Amino acid sequence: MAMDKYEVVFISTPLIGNLVPTVEFSHHLTRHDPRFSATILIITVHERIIVNLYTQSLATAASHSQSHVNFIHLPTVQPPTRYQYQSSLGYTSLFIDKHKPHVKHAISTLASTTSVAALFVDMFTTSMIDVAQDLGIPCYLFFASPASFLGFMLHLPALATQLAADFVDSHSGLIAPKDSAIELIVPTFSKPLPPSVLPSSVLKRNKDGYFWYLEHARRYTETMGIVVNTFLELEPHAIASLSISGLPPVYPVGPILDHAGASQWHTDGAQLHDSIMEWLDQQPPSSVVFLCFGSMGSLKGPQLREIAIGLERSGYRFLWSIREPPKGKLDLPGEYTNVEAVLPAGFLDRTAGLGLVCGWVHQVRVLSHQAIGGFVSHCGWNSILESVWHGVPIATWPVYAEQQMNAFELVKELGLGVEIRLDYREGSDLVVAEELERGLRRLMDGEDEVKAKVREMKSKSRMVLMKNGSSCKSLASLIQEISGRIQGLKKDC
Repeated sequence: MAMDKYEVVFISTPLIGNLVPTVEFSHHLTRHDPRFSATILIITVHERIIVNLYTQSLATAASHSQSHVNFIHLPTVQPPTRYQYQSSLGYTSLFIDKHKPHVKHAISTLASTTSVAALFVDMFTTSMIDVAQDLGIPCYLFFASPASFLGFMLHLPALATQLAADFVDSHSGLIAPKDSAIELIVPTFSKPLPPSVLPSSVLKRNKDGYFWYLEHARRYTETMGIVVNTFLELEPHAIASLSISGLPPVYPVGPILDHAGASQWHTDGAQLHDSIMEWLDQQPPSSVVFLCFGSMGSLKGPQLREIAIGLERSGYRFLWSIREPPKGKLDLPGEYTNVEAVLPAGFLDRTAGLGLVCGWVHQVRVLSHQAIGGFVSHCGWNSILESVWHGVPIATWPVYAEQQMNAFELVKELGLGVEIRLDYREGSDLVVAEELERGLRRLMDGEDEVKAKVREMKSKSRMVLMKNGSSCKSLASLIQEISGRIQGLKKDC
């Protein structure tokens, strides 16, 4: 008897932090159950060169492998005009929405030759739920951020009333609490949230980013289920809090990681990676602090100089990834042609035997190296999962998106990190050299309890993916739900 075959389709926000976990989950799903194959619809933003290099490599890799994941590059569309949006999230949301006709056509074409079992959207491609509804296809949400932040998004409409009543506009354009003692209760956090750790788009209520957060959050509940890149042992309180009536079922299936990483596709990947790994090979175990601020993270000259002073004073070995701030609103951080010019005079010479400064770096491979003893991180969720997987404690330095909330959860709730800052963002006061130095000493020489918890969570992060592990069981439940729903539709026809 022929085995039933199911096609699942994914549409992701065209950013590395969203696209990579989506691709990795599609591989994870199709490897787990051979009945499934996947098609990922690619949205192109010409200005994002790194993202485009990654997507081009995907098609090349698929053509030379036995993978059950295929890629379709959608036709380009005219971007929104500058009068139609006020924020980067506003631009992204409108730009994605313009692709609906192309997504509908691509799925309809697939459906003419195979059984399309589901469409997976992500946190910012929720307008494609309309396409799934038009075509009568079950729609699921793949959420690449933590369960705690999913809960915040789902709770945001209820929080909106409190934000309107208890907060005032400040001169910076951010809303600020009328009473400095005000804290927010979000069910997926066990402790009250200080308003200072909310995403900038939520605090800037006079911009359209706040509207788009509310709009995307509203649509999450229209899906058949929510797949989250986390695991029960890491976020037990948050996941338990999401098991309430009226919400779609939540499937924690993580940690889903890209273990191959950028060295496979970045223009300088192989050569740069080899030189970094050779340097790390010469360092003692757990002696190097690694500083990296993500695919979209960059810091300006004055802050870089404070970091340099703090590193030099601390005396720790270091590997420091520095990215040049983006030149345009749609650009991503780039590489400095002369990084020495933005650092204190003589810094590179004085620290030549102690540290290494680089540009783009293959983060997950670096974290896997035995020489790495600590990670100063922007606290993107992918980075947190990578550090947990490799047992490397984090010192928190959030920059954008939901990273401030991630940092709060990591330090205050999970006990898996130490604090440099929890609420840093563009426009914040500088993290001065002394502040960084204190954080580095706690990261590298103190906080034995944190290090012990990180080692324990490293072991758990691997066990959950094994047979009978919590994430393995959750994925099996998701597969049963998707296949059962399709079988039900067939019976109804």
